[in-house]
Parts: sequence; C-alpha cells; structure tokens
Amino acid sequence: MNATAPRPPCSAGRPRARDLGLGVGDLPTGAHNALTDVPGMRVGHATLVDAPRVHSGVTAIVPDGVSPARPLPAGVFAGNGYGKLLGATQLAELGAVETPVLLTSTLSAFRVADALVGWLLERPGNEDVRSLNPVVGECNDGLLSDIRARPVRAEHVHAALETASGGPVAEGCVGAGTGTTALGFKAGVGTSSRRVPVAGREVTVGVLVQANFGGTLRVSGRTVTPADVGLPAPETGPDRGSCMVVTATDAPLDARQLTRLARRSVYALARVGAGYGHGSGDYGLALGTRPLGQPAGPAVLSDDRLDPLFVAVLDAVEEAVLNSLLTATTTTGPHGDTRHPLPAAPLLALLR
Repeated sequence: MNATAPRPPCSAGRPRARDLGLGVGDLPTGAHNALTDVPGMRVGHATLVDAPRVHSGVTAIVPDGVSPARPLPAGVFAGNGYGKLLGATQLAELGAVETPVLLTSTLSAFRVADALVGWLLERPGNEDVRSLNPVVGECNDGLLSDIRARPVRAEHVHAALETASGGPVAEGCVGAGTGTTALGFKAGVGTSSRRVPVAGREVTVGVLVQANFGGTLRVSGRTVTPADVGLPAPETGPDRGSCMVVTATDAPLDARQLTRLARRSVYALARVGAGYGHGSGDYGLALGTRPLGQPAGPAVLSDDRLDPLFVAVLDAVEEAVLNSLLTATTTTGPHGDTRHPLPAAPLLALLR
C-alpha cells in the first residue's frame, strides 16, 4: 500500500470552482483560496490507495505553535451528532484546542488519536505533559474502501503532520477525502478562503471540508444530479456521512464567537443541497490563531461586527464543497461501487 503526501493545488489537474467561473459570493479570496491563507495554518495529507480494496487516509490541520502549553481558542458545533469527533467535549467545555486537528476514516479515528498523542508527547517542550486532548474527526469511507481494515497507521499520521505546510492545498481524492462521497458524486477534501474587512483591518477566514454526505447537489441555485451531467445514477443507500468542516481565522474572536462561526459552517452545507440525513454526522470546528491569554493585539470583536465573517464562512464552505466534487477522480471500491467526480464541461453546459 502506498502512502503519499501530495502537494498539487488540485487532484489530477482538474479545475476548481473558481476556474470555471463558479466562485461563490463577492468577497475576495486569499492568495491560494485555501485554509492555509490564514496566517499560521498548515495542511498535510497521507493518502492510502491499494485499489480496489483501500481508498483512505488522514489529513492534518496544524496551527503553528499549538500545544498544551499554548492552546488556541476554538468552538465546535454538531448539526447532527452521529459521528466520532474525538476530543469534542473538552473542546466545548474549555473553548480551546491544544493539538493539531486530524481528519480520517471512521474506524481509523481511534488509532489516529493514539498516534497523535504519541507524536505530541515526543515533541520538545512536552516532556512534563500528563494530559492531552487529541482532536480527531472522521467520515465513513466504507462504500469505497475496506473500512474494517483500519488501514491508517501511526506512520501515516506522522507523515501528514510532518509534511503539513502552507501554500496550495491538495484537494479531491487525497488524505481523509480519498474514499469519501457526497451528493451522489465522488467527493473528498475541498478548501476555500475569504478576505474580510472588519473594524478597519483585513482578516482572513479559511475553511477545509471533508465532504461525505447525502442530498441533491445544487450549483448556482440549480439542482444537479449525476444523470444531468451524463453520469450513471448511483445506487441509493443510507447516509453515512460525518461531514467535517474546519474553519480558521485570524480575526480576534473568543471561543463563543468561534462556536458561532462553526455553526454557520454546518448551515452552509444546505446551500449545496445537504440532506442532513439520520446517519450523517455534520460537524463544524472553528479555530482562532491568537493563543489564549495573549495580551497583545486587537481587542475581541463585538458581536455586531461578526456579520461579514458569517458571510465569509457561508460562501467559503459552499465553494470548498464544489472544489471537492470537481477535483476528485473516479473511484471504484472493493464491492464494485463506483463514484464519479462532478464533470466540468457537462456542468457548465447544463448551467448555460
């Protein structure tokens, strides 16, 4: 089985939504239109493919300097709690994250959490740490991967963490998105960002989506089924989603306000047609970049200044999901199930 940490801006050179004129909203994006446009945020992937049996992996979101001694403000929201977001209760209670955030496959989440703990205990400065709250989210990739094999191991977690970097973020069938599906199409990892003027300064909001949920796709207000773009209709089945949306911002927000951003990130899935089914755990996690207790810097924003940030999150999540569908590649799983990505040319023809 091959483990890779790809760094192209999209999978297999496929276009992103904005390349097709399908960018969402009026706010400008950051330089890479990615979560990494937020200062101090890095992303890494380890991708596991042993076709047709295994299509899985792990994605690491690594804020610079985060540690038990240097926690960052954070908020979490469960739109539907049918999932395994490890570390969520302490995060919600304290409003803080003290580790990188990892995304993976449902039954690999526990091994990933253990590997994250081991990796952190070995970091310089953590010699006296006696407690850790690893934050690990998951999606069920069992349609296109042998989920019971639990293929993600410690070495893959370490690879994702240690290759995490700024700049363009690989999307589609990489890392935690290698085996995921959404809205009848092959999906995966998608990302987007927005630059937002707030209180006389510009801040950045970035999102990364592990897209894996049911419903009927909507693009520019129009429903789009696989048949509409010349693809075979997939067999229907129960939603097994656990869609994860991670938001980061350098805006000066407290944990309560970040929870409000996390809530909007889950609401945004409705824009692209999410069905919020019984089996789809829909989670939003939002991180700030200013360490808790740091006295320097601008004061926390008042709530009446948050509306532009809410707009940024809604627009960025919608576009990130479209990116995940467009940059994925056709994948066939161990039981013969196949999912195709959203094809650009037929989509544009349909929208015209």
